[in-house]
Amino acid sequence: MKHFLLIYNYVPDYMERREAYRPAHFAHARAAAERGTVFLAGACTDAGTPLGVIVIQGTDRSTAEDFARADPYVLNGIVTSWQVREWTTVLGKDALFAHLTPKS
Repeated sequence: MKHFLLIYNYVPDYMERREAYRPAHFAHARAAAERGTVFLAGACTDAGTPLGVIVIQGTDRSTAEDFARADPYVLNGIVTSWQVREWTTVLGKDALFAHLTPKS
């Protein structure tokens, strides 16, 4: 299993517009979490462009792409664009390559 960052760019007024789709978005994310696909998810709350970041676990990037394509936020225009980045994790209890991290 690999880790992928699914990065969402939201519409500027997403806080107001998301309410109608939030229950379906959370149901979609919870189902994926129960399957072991969604590892962590949340929104960046500091100043700047509204972003969401979801850490996906899967065998390849299609796991993250499929999640995004079926997400009610994407389907209903709350997400203006999204990208998937493969994330090589090397430190932390769930890091995939923790065994490669040098020990002092």
